[in-house]
Amino acid sequence: MKSLRNISLTAWIFIALVIGILLGVFAPEFATHLSPVSNIFLRLIQSIVGPLLFGTLVYGIASAGELKTMGRVALKAMIYFEIATTLALAIGLVLVNFMRPGAGLTLSSTAGSALPAVAKPIPLVQIFERAVPSNIFAALANNDVLQMVVFFFLFGAACSAIGSKAQPVVSFAGAVAEVMFRYTKYVMYTAPFGVGAAIAVTIGSKGIGVLFGLGKLVGTLYIALALFSVLVLVPSLITFRISLPRFWQAVRQPFLIAFSTASSEAALPIALENMESFGAAKHIVGFVLPTGYTFNLTGSALYLSVASIFIAQAAGMHMPLRNQVTMLVTLMLTSKGVAGVPRAALVILAATVATFQLPQEGIALLLGVDAVMDMGRTAINVIGNCVATVVVARWEGEKIHPARRVEIDLAARRD
Repeated sequence: MKSLRNISLTAWIFIALVIGILLGVFAPEFATHLSPVSNIFLRLIQSIVGPLLFGTLVYGIASAGELKTMGRVALKAMIYFEIATTLALAIGLVLVNFMRPGAGLTLSSTAGSALPAVAKPIPLVQIFERAVPSNIFAALANNDVLQMVVFFFLFGAACSAIGSKAQPVVSFAGAVAEVMFRYTKYVMYTAPFGVGAAIAVTIGSKGIGVLFGLGKLVGTLYIALALFSVLVLVPSLITFRISLPRFWQAVRQPFLIAFSTASSEAALPIALENMESFGAAKHIVGFVLPTGYTFNLTGSALYLSVASIFIAQAAGMHMPLRNQVTMLVTLMLTSKGVAGVPRAALVILAATVATFQLPQEGIALLLGVDAVMDMGRTAINVIGNCVATVVVARWEGEKIHPARRVEIDLAARRD
């Protein structure tokens, strides 16, 4: 029994992941009934986001002292976001043209399939407009991360400007952050159950066959995601002299949670805590990481470039390089709205297909393996935002030294 208590939470999550896959393959009917377990875990995670962002952002920004400091952090974050997103799109386009996963397929078999109901994509101007909340309590109720970031950013700046008069509020925010980190620790004890159930439901409902029907497309996406990690994320960490083993220790829990649940939101609380534990300042973690959930979805951007060209290939349409470059620029702008609408990436993909006169039936062709691809792109979204956080922290001249262990251990018993 003692040996079981010494197993880290990350190891339990991985064990649950394997068990969930086995249940999905060998007991699919039972696996499909496990969705309430994963839903309970996700609801617990959602209860953390608002209070944690309040505590982290308000306390961090008020402690930072100057609004000019946060303006500089925001500018550096946006520069990094744009560079990383552009490189993700470019890697996706190069690899899908090289591997040609859509060659030899036809869209005729999907012509009668029901296409998903998707909303119209949100223009970039409206994304900025909607980022400003008219009611912070509505933003909290809807878990609108970007609106919460904007409000708490300004609230923290106001506390900083007032000075000592706001100290009770700042102290309260700091206490809320510490309480929510402990609350997160308790919720994370349920992560193995939520993760195992989520992957079991996915495999049980979709079937392991989804990995083979369009296996070349799935393989292309995962190779592209791996290349992006090796060619962009790792060099970013090396350039800013960040320890790769320590960074991996900090992000492996958020990575596994994002991958198994296909939910960036599920990984946000533990990512916030681990990046702060890794040594990044509260105000940088509280601003860069959640803001990246709208402006730095590199995994989703890469998927969109791969999926768009795949549909053209499956339709037998040749897209000249000039058109592909135009598509890259278009996706660089429209991908910023991936997190802000229902059916996320499908919304942007549907708009791209229509803009470049590709057959809409191609979207139906992708639906069979979308759940499997969503897991990979979501995990890279989370990792990419963690990289952005520590890169901006180092860019600001901070010394990144882990303040405490960045992995929650089931054997740990703190007072």
